[in-house]
Amino acid sequence: MDLLGLPPEIKRALKQLARQQGNEAVAEMLTNLAEIADLEPDTEPPPSRAPIRKPAASKPGSSRRRTTDNQAQKELLLDLLDLRDRLQAGHDQAVRFRPGRLGGHSAVRFVASMAEGMAMNLRWLDETLARRGVRPLAVLGQPFDPHTMHVAELSDDPTQARGLVVGELRKGFHYQDQLLRSAEVVVNRPEGK
Repeated sequence: MDLLGLPPEIKRALKQLARQQGNEAVAEMLTNLAEIADLEPDTEPPPSRAPIRKPAASKPGSSRRRTTDNQAQKELLLDLLDLRDRLQAGHDQAVRFRPGRLGGHSAVRFVASMAEGMAMNLRWLDETLARRGVRPLAVLGQPFDPHTMHVAELSDDPTQARGLVVGELRKGFHYQDQLLRSAEVVVNRPEGK
């Protein structure tokens, strides 16, 4: 089974998944990755899924199919962004880990190596998304933009300008030239200004 040149950590996880749940689950994951990469998968897809086909030349009705394909790709990218959020949250927790009384040096080493592995997976996922045209929005220090941002919290900092984004709770992303997901931000609204 060709694992699409994935990092060793991902390969190990897929092989473990294959042992636990069978090759069909791995084939389905590879098919999903191939959909993102617009590649043909090297494994047979499970019977419940149709094989991935390259877009055909323009035919009557192909515009509607292309729209459906684009929507499916956007939904898949949004699922990957949710996965990215979870990996980031796990990485942040691992970085903040401080052992309790019973936690020893081995626990610190284990959590540090886990954080390093998560950071590697995040970098790989970010690079993969970037190759597919997904880019994060730059929001920190920018004026609030209601077209690309959603206010999740307000801040009261008199040293910062009113309406300035001072925090980012969830990253926003562009896909090609369109907004894929709006950013959830903290906007400054000081009292008395």
